[in-house]
Amino acid sequence: GRLWAQTICLAAEGALVLVFANTGTLGAAIAVMVFFSLFVQAAEGTSYGIVPYIDPPSTGSIAGIVGAGGNTGAVCFGLGFRQLEYKAAFMIMGSCIMASSALSLVIFIKGHAGLICGKDEVEPPKEQTLAVPTPDTEKADEVNAEE
Repeated sequence: GRLWAQTICLAAEGALVLVFANTGTLGAAIAVMVFFSLFVQAAEGTSYGIVPYIDPPSTGSIAGIVGAGGNTGAVCFGLGFRQLEYKAAFMIMGSCIMASSALSLVIFIKGHAGLICGKDEVEPPKEQTLAVPTPDTEKADEVNAEE
């Protein structure tokens, strides 16, 4: 489900950038921008929702790399807007976002199904026993006596 959410949010985000590049009125541009912004936030959330599954012990490092990728994209598109006409820059931006949504097809997470192949590995339930702690009165008395 997470990969589908990622793909759908990125595709909608890219499509809305392309629509925004072709809007003719201020009202339409504002309406498209509001929905674009919603999908941007959702796509960011889905990106960080995938992070813990990549390599659980390295979650912090991977989250940093994901954040750095966002900053890199911002710098690249900022340069694009300085060098190109706005419409062309928005078209390139939307196309890149749409292409990145297609790249979600090749994300494979160990133990989970991808979008186009694989299946979830279901772990068999482990036998669990309920352990009820019993107070160790001698140890508790020693700890309390030290205080």
